[in-house]
Amino acid sequence: MTLTSTPPTARRPGAERAVSSSAADTGSAPATGQAPATGSATAGATFAAADKVAARRDELATAALRTLAERGYANTSLREIAQNSAFSHGVLHYYFADKTELIIHCVRLYKTRCVRRYDDITALATSAEDVVRRFLDALTLTLRRDAHEQRLWYDLRAQSLFDPSFRDDVAAIDDQLRAMVWRILGCYAEFSGRPPVVDPPTAYALLDGIVFHGVQARLAGADGVEQTLERQIQLLMPRLLAES
Repeated sequence: MTLTSTPPTARRPGAERAVSSSAADTGSAPATGQAPATGSATAGATFAAADKVAARRDELATAALRTLAERGYANTSLREIAQNSAFSHGVLHYYFADKTELIIHCVRLYKTRCVRRYDDITALATSAEDVVRRFLDALTLTLRRDAHEQRLWYDLRAQSLFDPSFRDDVAAIDDQLRAMVWRILGCYAEFSGRPPVVDPPTAYALLDGIVFHGVQARLAGADGVEQTLERQIQLLMPRLLAES
């Protein structure tokens, strides 16, 4: 199933240079006929430089996502990612300290897109049945279009069991996905007129387990994956609410 801000571990190359350059500019005498730079102008230039760096990182991560999703974390190096994209190894290394930082950024971008897709459910649903139908539509789209990206997310989560450098970011993504699931269940409960009988971690664990096995079956080429998913969701959702 699964962030728009720069991850806690992310570097913002160029931002430091923008700050130091701006400071140097304000400390020097302006050229003849030029007005001295104001504090707001300097701050604006700094923020613009930082935004440009963030946009560039997003662009590079988007290009790298397909290779990482197809090959997995352990089987992919920055050099191999560069060979399968329009960007050089040097460019990737300038914007990302290492493969760990890049994969975290890739997964955050993908999960941000996912969360937006699933949040449309609560914004557009008109009944309890409509919530379930829209939820199933979004899950089916995930299986059809994003199975490899989902596998990368599960790969990253498994790596976090061994590598502490992943743990904070994986926990943050899990928190966001848990909140997303709870919003969907809350919407379903409101339309149904029945409160949930589970807490957010339990609801997330149950639904994430269904998605995990759906992705696993899809990638293995199993038959009837979408039908199985629909049957499981239709069976589970009413049981997450109190009896009427």
